Amino acid sequence: MTYMTVQVVTPDGVRYDHHANFISVKTPDGEMGILPDHINIIAPLTVHEMKIRRIDDDSHVDWVAINGGILEMKDNFITIVADSAERERDIDVSRAERAKLRAERELEHGQTTHDIDEVRRAQVALRRALNRISVGNK
Repeated sequence: MTYMTVQVVTPDGVRYDHHANFISVKTPDGEMGILPDHINIIAPLTVHEMKIRRIDDDSHVDWVAINGGILEMKDNFITIVADSAERERDIDVSRAERAKLRAERELEHGQTTHDIDEVRRAQVALRRALNRISVGNK
């Protein structure tokens, strides 16, 4: 059986390292599914929920909150380098909920004061918080 090795690496170290027979990621151009023996590729990633179907059991799916980054697939070895990433089991949902509320307040303040930079930062923070909440509740 052909499989892929999937590693997710952040500045804090390796966040995920397992064998898989399918992954789903999101690029700026849309969602991409990757199976073993896929052509070698490098692609940018957006903030998204990465789905990983492990080889030990078809019903065993791991979810990882990816906060942007780069994917490289070379010879059935997938490396994702991300600013931050968390597995569903490691996400503190209540902390993510607080981050969501903070981002919503900052977004509202930025819109009220017409501070474009604050609005952009708050939008990114909100996307990341919503992504973490979604993955943490899987």
